Order: sequence, then C-alpha cells, then structure tokens
Amino acid sequence: MIDETLLICRQSDAWSAAYGLKSANLGHIWSGLATFHAIAPLRILFVTASSSAASSTKTVQTDLFDQSALSALAERLVEAARKAGADAADAIAVRGISQGVEVRDGRVEESERSEGDDVGLRVIVGQRQAVVSTNDVSGDGVARLAERAVAMARVAPDDKYVGLADPALLARDIPDLDLLDPVIPSTAELERRAQEAEAAALGVTGVTRSGGASASAGIGGMVLVTSGGFHGAYLRSSQSISSTAISGEGTGMERDYDYTAAPHGADLLPPATVGRSAGDRAVARANPRKVETCQVPVVFDPRVSGSLVGHVVGAINGASIARKTSFLKDKLGAQLFAKGIRIIDDPLRKRGLRSQPFDAEGVKVKTTALVDEGVLTTWLLDSGTARELGLVTTGHAHRGVSSSPSPGPYNLHLEAGSVSPAELMSDIKQGFYVTDLIGSGVNGVTGDYSRGASGFWIENGEITYAVSEVTIAGHLFEIFKSMVPANDLEFRYGVNAPTVRIEGLTLGGR
Repeated sequence: MIDETLLICRQSDAWSAAYGLKSANLGHIWSGLATFHAIAPLRILFVTASSSAASSTKTVQTDLFDQSALSALAERLVEAARKAGADAADAIAVRGISQGVEVRDGRVEESERSEGDDVGLRVIVGQRQAVVSTNDVSGDGVARLAERAVAMARVAPDDKYVGLADPALLARDIPDLDLLDPVIPSTAELERRAQEAEAAALGVTGVTRSGGASASAGIGGMVLVTSGGFHGAYLRSSQSISSTAISGEGTGMERDYDYTAAPHGADLLPPATVGRSAGDRAVARANPRKVETCQVPVVFDPRVSGSLVGHVVGAINGASIARKTSFLKDKLGAQLFAKGIRIIDDPLRKRGLRSQPFDAEGVKVKTTALVDEGVLTTWLLDSGTARELGLVTTGHAHRGVSSSPSPGPYNLHLEAGSVSPAELMSDIKQGFYVTDLIGSGVNGVTGDYSRGASGFWIENGEITYAVSEVTIAGHLFEIFKSMVPANDLEFRYGVNAPTVRIEGLTLGGR
C-alpha cells in the first residue's frame, strides 16, 4: 500500500538548519549533502508497509530539493544589509520537515509532524555586530530586518575580533558526502518500525512491560550567503528507531534502552534488533547490588566511552581557551595520552551523523587528528576565537539562525586499540564495567571528574552481577594517561569510541 499524501512538498520545503530535525526520544540528529548551485528535482520514494508486512514503493516527482527560493532570500538579506549600512553581513535561510511516531503497548501514543522555516542575519558595522532572526519576511520584511540589525549593531559594544572568515579559507570544491536518502518512510512505516521494536523488546524473557518505542525521519538543510563572496548550501536526512524496556516489578523495576540512527534508512539496525537489545539490557540490570567504596580499574562500555572523548573536545574548544576557563589551556603540544592514542574529528565521513561540507562561516572543513600519538595537536576554532588567540580558524564554526558563530566538533572517534574487550578485562581481579552514566559532574576548569554510574561488577576478568547507585571519581589528566582502548570500535553515534579501560578511579559505594 502506498501513502501518496505523505510529503508532497512545495518548492524548497526540504531546507532546514542543522538544529531543526526532531527525532523522537533522541534529540536532534542530522547529516548532509552539499552543492553551490541549484539542485535538479530528485525522484523521491514514499514507502509504507502493506498489510502483509511487505513494502511497496512509488516514485513521486517533487521540487523538494530546489534551493533557489531560499538562496534568493539569503542573497536579498545580505544585499539589504549592505544597503542599510553594514560593512559586512552573512545570512542563513533554513527550512525542514520532520515526523515522528511513539507507541506504547502496541498502540500509537503520539504522532508528530513539523514543518518550519527561519532566516538569520548577522551584520557587522565597524567592530560591532548584531544577529537577528525571523520566520516572517513577507512584504518589506527583508528590508526591515536588515535595518533593525544594522541599528542594533551600531549600539552594540566593540569587539575587535568580529568579522567574516578570510576569503582564502572558504570552501570551493564541495564533496558529495552521500547524506541524503531519497526514500522517505511514511507515517504508517514509522508506526510499523516502532511497533516491531516494541514487540521484540516485550518478547525478551524477563521483560515485564514496555517503556515505549519510537521511530522518526526528516529532511533539512541550510543556505549560507556572505558578503565576502561565499554562497553554499547542503541538504541532509535522518532516520531513527528507539526502544525502552522494563524488567522487574514495583521497587525492583529496572529500565534500559537502545536506539539506532543514520542518514540513510538502509544503515539503520533492524527494529527487532533494537528492541531485543533494549530488552536484554533491561533484564541484565535486574537485582542490582551495592558495592563498597574502593579503587579499581573501570571499563567503559562503547555506549558511554564516547563521553571521555567529549571531555577532551570540550576542553579544547577555542572559546574556553580564549577565556582561560579550560584545564587544558596550557597543554597544546603536550603528551596527554599514551602513545598510539588518536582522537579524530571527521566532518567528511560518508553518511556521517554530523558530516557537513563547510562550516557555518563557509570555511573549508577537513579531517583532523585532535590527538595524535597521545599528543594534543590543536584547538577547535572559528574565525573569532582564532583572531583572539592569534591563530587561524580550523573550520569548526557552528551557528543557529539567532546566534553568531562559535566553535564545535563534527564526527568524533577514538581510534581502536589492538586487544579485544575480553582481553582488556582478563587480568582484572576486581573492577567495574560502566554501562550508564548519570549527571554531569565534570569540572572543565579544574579537570575534576565525578559522575554517578551503573553497570556490572568484574571478577577475575568476567562480568558478573549488576551494580547500581555508585559514583566514579578521579581527575581527567589521570584518566587520559591511563586510557587503553579495545578493538571493538563501531560508528553508530556522533561521538564513537571502543570499550575503554581506565586505571585507579575511585568507586564510591556504600
């Protein structure tokens, strides 16, 4: 059966910022395709499940990917800003479509669909800047928006570091990152996926009830135009499935989840796999024990080991370095990790969740080893923080329609080691295997680390019983120095890492 009413969209309805796609239970997940020029209309497949659970398809011709309307709007905004007195300006125009379904106990609990478009204009007058945004540019809205922005900039405080990116650094050759899936699931197909995931979770022995399941999909993108001569755009799609399962009864209930997300539907895990994983995880957590306070090796499951990479990247953000609020502010070029440790930031990964062909200032992006052979090699910089530090932007600018650029990462991963997770734990007499972290007790200024955690106790190299309500504490310098990765790296998230072993953390128990 074909749902012919799903997404028959008018011109440019695909555009949205990297912040606009709502993915049920999973926040905002994006990926992208770029071009400098108008994109010819694509043939889009709208798919839904038939009554026999098989899917049929139909090709629908639309102007979904025609960028001309938003490109023209961004150009008009920049031109209007210059006419209003701005020395420089850039504009982003975004539009996106997303849909999501949540089910519980086999029934649809919530079904959402959203469409939206916004524009943002940044103007620079001398050494002052202002940012304005709106979703209404009808009539003389473009001229009024530009005049308002220039008026705001003239009374803003001076900032000697403001300005557009160096034209020599702008992206010129835009790679095809294969981040747009032309097969869009219908609402009925999303329902089927969510229900299949939930049914699989409930089918696991020991699961007593469902915490719900969801599926979502969307398309979006962004147009960026600057008075410095850059005009670029990209499109991206995203699909996801998630499931939550509960084991036990009353005060003994335990909950866990799993999910899959990707730009292309073909790269998602099957819904039943997601559901079974959530169920297995929930059952494994049943009847957790408390442990005594001690110092033991701690092993981080891949689902949480990426958080350690996040602490590194947060501490090398150019804004924190410029403000001197990072515990790594004097460590550029220092040996922070053991030799062989590499942390990679890759905006150009094919079908990556955070891939994009240029940054929010139009600067060319590239794959970078943030940590190479254990040595910290760079900060993450946009043009403003680079000027403040006397350096050159690294192409890490991000922004929304209502904000000025600021630095941030793309697809991050810690490279895999040479031993298996079993070998990594084989010599641990007593230790802790972390599967979930709670709270955000990490001090980016001092490097102190303390987080609530749950997981499993390790005895003689083997995972044994479930453990909950503990705290793991230490200092990030010591964590970095003792980090040993296993060889089980998979690319499932925006930040990916294999199983990781850390020595000497304090485990706070009863």
